[in-house]
Amino acid sequence: MPVESLLKFVRTRQARVHRVPEGVRAYAIGDVHGRLDLLDALIGLIDEDDQGRDGAETLIIFLGDLIDRGPSSRGVVERAMALAAGPRNMRFLMGNHEEVFLRALQGDLRALRMLLRIGGDQTVFSYGIHRDEYRSLDFEALAATLKARVPQAHVDFLAGFEPSIELGDYLFVHAGIRPGVAIGEQSASDMRWIRDEFLRHRDDHGKVVVHGHSVSEDIDVRPNRIGIDTGAFATGRLTAIGLQREERWFLST
Repeated sequence: MPVESLLKFVRTRQARVHRVPEGVRAYAIGDVHGRLDLLDALIGLIDEDDQGRDGAETLIIFLGDLIDRGPSSRGVVERAMALAAGPRNMRFLMGNHEEVFLRALQGDLRALRMLLRIGGDQTVFSYGIHRDEYRSLDFEALAATLKARVPQAHVDFLAGFEPSIELGDYLFVHAGIRPGVAIGEQSASDMRWIRDEFLRHRDDHGKVVVHGHSVSEDIDVRPNRIGIDTGAFATGRLTAIGLQREERWFLST
């Protein structure tokens, strides 16, 4: 490629901007993981930020993993349900933790074992199963007790979470997407679980992928993706990205 053409190609790539549709302001919230205190704080920051900007239709997207690891999974689910029932446009993506939780509630003992390995014991406790009772139950008894303690309204709410959301030049998923596979052909499993293949990929995906799932010390902004899981359950930092027209900004607790 001639030098002039190469320079033009580089300038074109550098000049490319990504937009959400006109008249929409979107906020995406990273992995909450049972930290109701941080969720309430971040919603307050989003409200303040939203009110300080020009008129637009506001959309708030949760990137999944509302539950596990932190102490208030039930409280987070209930807060999310209240937000969804309110006047604002709220959409929710299913994370791998919701997937495993729902499978465990269906009686899948292997899923229950996995749930407990990935911080689901905190979710069990949040639904009123005390530690002494938890230690006294075998897996079958624990599965039955957990199913009895989790309200059906919570199950129905979590089961309705979406696999992905497209908005202008952005794609929102929990974990990522499979490189080289068209967006419309991505599997729900990859969008909830993928990690290394997606994180290492440097080429364009067709849209900028906004995701959680993989904890990073700071917001992870790359040309082809933006990771906003800042490890809230352990760090106290829950992060959201804001998007309007070609602007992007971040809010953190």
